[in-house]
Amino acid sequence: MLKNIHSSIYYMPNDDDRERPTLGLVVGDQCSLIIDAGNSVQHAQDFLKEIESLNVPPVKYVVVTHGHWDHFLGLSEFNATIIANRLTSQIIHEWQQFTFDDDSLQEYVDDNKMSAKCMEIIKTEMPERESFSVVSPDLTFETSLTIDLGNKLCVIEKVRSTHTDDSTIVYVPDDKVLFLGDCAYGTTTNSLFHYKQSQLLPMINDIQKYDAEFFLLGHESLCDQAEMKQYWDELTAASKATSSASLEEAVQSFEKENSRPPNANETFFIEAFVNDWVIRSR
Repeated sequence: MLKNIHSSIYYMPNDDDRERPTLGLVVGDQCSLIIDAGNSVQHAQDFLKEIESLNVPPVKYVVVTHGHWDHFLGLSEFNATIIANRLTSQIIHEWQQFTFDDDSLQEYVDDNKMSAKCMEIIKTEMPERESFSVVSPDLTFETSLTIDLGNKLCVIEKVRSTHTDDSTIVYVPDDKVLFLGDCAYGTTTNSLFHYKQSQLLPMINDIQKYDAEFFLLGHESLCDQAEMKQYWDELTAASKATSSASLEEAVQSFEKENSRPPNANETFFIEAFVNDWVIRSR
């Protein structure tokens, strides 16, 4: 079921049980734009079915926020211009070389080219995949571009990110809505979940230059300004406290700086920033 933010903006909420990220829809007078294509053919079809019930102008554009499989494996279902930044386009091109029979999928998992969860979703939600292939982006950009949907602008920008090196956000200035994709999350390297500490403040600066009232993250419910500020504050406090690969020292530093122990979110973030130090020291 689609949810409505404003009269021109809708989204399909994330479904963590099926590894489905949030998908967005921006409607203009002449055409519509989609943010992310879904984790499978079935995900994309479910989204399109919901859009059909709205009787909105046709979907002309699909923006891929980054090159993780759960955001682009549904691209083949959209008869639209696919937009991605250059790095994302390169990642998608690598996936175009894949074949999707069961034996090949298992080989990709064994070679760490694909996660076991990805293979499970593909097998479950894409049973007819003998001829399936990943669709290539039609329009590639370096830093930013603006799309006019007919009295509705969408600003598309590649931003610095703690999650990937190819993160794209979409801002709708008329409605002050910002689609963040997964850019504000951490990442996993060598089985360690971490936040790229060097990218935290640059990322926040990139995002906060937009006058947004509502924020949509790839795997969260809708956030308002207060909720987003709390998220940034907790991340920033955790990062400030972490200056080595010692969890004990980071917690002590946090308690000294804030005159209280870290809450559950801050503890999670501190552990992730400590892991970043561990990874960098290897």
